[in-house]
Amino acid sequence: MKMRYMSILYSASILVLLAACAGTKKDEVVSLDTAPVDAAPIASKGADSSTIKFIAFGDGGYNPSYPKTKHLKNALTKEQFIEGERKDWLEEGRSEAEFSHSPLVLFPGTNIATEASGAHPVGTAMAAYCKTDECEFAIQLGDNIYPNGADDSDGRDDQQRMNDLILDPIKPLLAEEPELIVYSALGNHDWKSSRKGVALQLDWMETQPRLTLPKPGYYNYTIGEAGNDIEFFVLDTNLLLTGQTIYEVPLLKDGSEQPDQAAIDAGTAELEEVEPHEVPLNGEDIKQLEWLKDGLKNSTAKWKLVYGHHILWSVGGSKYDEGHVLRRLIMPTLCKYSDGYIAGHEHDLELMTDTCEKYFGKGNVNKLPLIITGAASKMRGHHSGLVRYQEKAYPQFDLLWNKSFVWGFAHITVDNKADSLAVKFFTTPNDRSGELVPEAEFSFPRRSHQSVKLDIIDYNVDEKNVDALK
Repeated sequence: MKMRYMSILYSASILVLLAACAGTKKDEVVSLDTAPVDAAPIASKGADSSTIKFIAFGDGGYNPSYPKTKHLKNALTKEQFIEGERKDWLEEGRSEAEFSHSPLVLFPGTNIATEASGAHPVGTAMAAYCKTDECEFAIQLGDNIYPNGADDSDGRDDQQRMNDLILDPIKPLLAEEPELIVYSALGNHDWKSSRKGVALQLDWMETQPRLTLPKPGYYNYTIGEAGNDIEFFVLDTNLLLTGQTIYEVPLLKDGSEQPDQAAIDAGTAELEEVEPHEVPLNGEDIKQLEWLKDGLKNSTAKWKLVYGHHILWSVGGSKYDEGHVLRRLIMPTLCKYSDGYIAGHEHDLELMTDTCEKYFGKGNVNKLPLIITGAASKMRGHHSGLVRYQEKAYPQFDLLWNKSFVWGFAHITVDNKADSLAVKFFTTPNDRSGELVPEAEFSFPRRSHQSVKLDIIDYNVDEKNVDALK
């Protein structure tokens, strides 16, 4: 059996070392220094030294037993719930033929309907896949605790909340892969209640031998042997976006975007609200951006992958404004130094590429793969009009595949012999059986060894295609 080597570097300036023995993550070395520390070898089930394989899932922290207050105060029957969803769908200019909705359940002893959760079925499906292929570790893409993170005002015990929403759904996966570690990220729902809520989740993660999410909430780690390794950079994208001004600008009826100022003048744009506790303190958002750029630039790993909660591009129809802002913040860095970006936030499965021609010119480098796998407990539709508009207005954007109104996850293989990254998408049925359903598979060549040699050209920092909006 081949041995996999892993090292991990926490980006926090001050960390509490995990306790030895039971409190320490198995075979993991935590460094307080400025360079990774070689860790003890980790056994990997039948691993081929040329491949690294892992699970990617996001937005898995929803369970109707922890409901949104509005779903109880604005009580709806199943029929009323579906009709409300249909009304919103059509008001957004979406195709009626493409309308669907989440499976619904009733709160015990009532006729009040709410969305069912796919968290446990997805956990079962992930375990089923890992019976057939290697799953050396997993990445979790945020929104680990719905609806408001830890320290919610519902009076419930936070330790039990995190056991129920984070740990319990993935127990089948952890049982199937006894040495698998889950490397987690924070999402916007994890930030909802307070900074104390974020701290409670990070503290809880420190006590979990199978999960990792160190302070301050963004970090990097390396998996694989030197020369065949991946360095992962895990972002707190909520902290990046809350330091920016974001307007929620409605799409036009055909799904096309409109200029922010036009919507502001018309009174249809809404300033995205940020709670006071979410606002970055002492430039911590800028520090994270600098950490990302410096880390990617100086990485000696063969592969560099970045993941975080929020999307860069998407076709869901409600997150595109955030995508514009996040692209402005990190896309030049990703295009120059990375081999891909993985996100959740949209409750569906999507695969896109960006040619990076905005920064390097057309045809000068391999495309940047952008993977969205945010369907681990909730589901959402897509906006066909927005798809058509984006592919016409943004020559750098290409939608390869998407699947809406599903629960599911992704499995990713980095093949060092072929110099390729392959992603497989899987869903599980609405009957909550946990059955594994293969959906699609794609492969991409490594790119960072080429892109790092190119100089970024001058470009318009406004990520909206101004010409297309005229």
